[in-house]
Amino acid sequence: MTAARRREMQAPAIVFVVGLATILGAWGFELIGGYAPCKLCLEQRVPYYIGLPVALVALLAAAAGAKVTVPRMLLLVAGLIFAINVYLGGYHAGAEWGWWAGPSDCGATGDATTSATDILAELETITVVSCTEVQWRFLFLSFAGWNVVVSLFLVAASLWGAFRPVAGATDEGSAAPPQDSWATGRGWSGR
Repeated sequence: MTAARRREMQAPAIVFVVGLATILGAWGFELIGGYAPCKLCLEQRVPYYIGLPVALVALLAAAAGAKVTVPRMLLLVAGLIFAINVYLGGYHAGAEWGWWAGPSDCGATGDATTSATDILAELETITVVSCTEVQWRFLFLSFAGWNVVVSLFLVAASLWGAFRPVAGATDEGSAAPPQDSWATGRGWSGR
């Protein structure tokens, strides 16, 4: 494996590993820690479910030696997906801090019951999780706040990987394109 290929794999690998650790952490807090997610918490997981496969495909494309534009475009898509998560997490954190109202439909939902006995039995087992109440904080940030921080990092890493100079580019003011760029084969000779 060439150094240029390893270099192109760095950003997708970082985005994939950090994103995967984040969503596994969310699942761990829910399944092991007993923190029930609210509606907004579950919505914030969707960009991970979409963005992580995109980052994985970018990583596999870079590892396979695809043209650098393929993993870079996929990283750009992943960055945009995680940017949506910055908004979702910011909205949720703002609702938790009371800066704006949370969604009116954030609470328990379930199947319709038909009898009073069923309603009473169901009320004993329902746990209503509000989107505006913080279940856990660490360094003054809730789960939603930390999601914003991680999502900002994922956006930055994706954009860094998508827009950084191509391996082999010269920094000496030369107009010569790198050998693995879009200019190769188009008759552009830099000097």
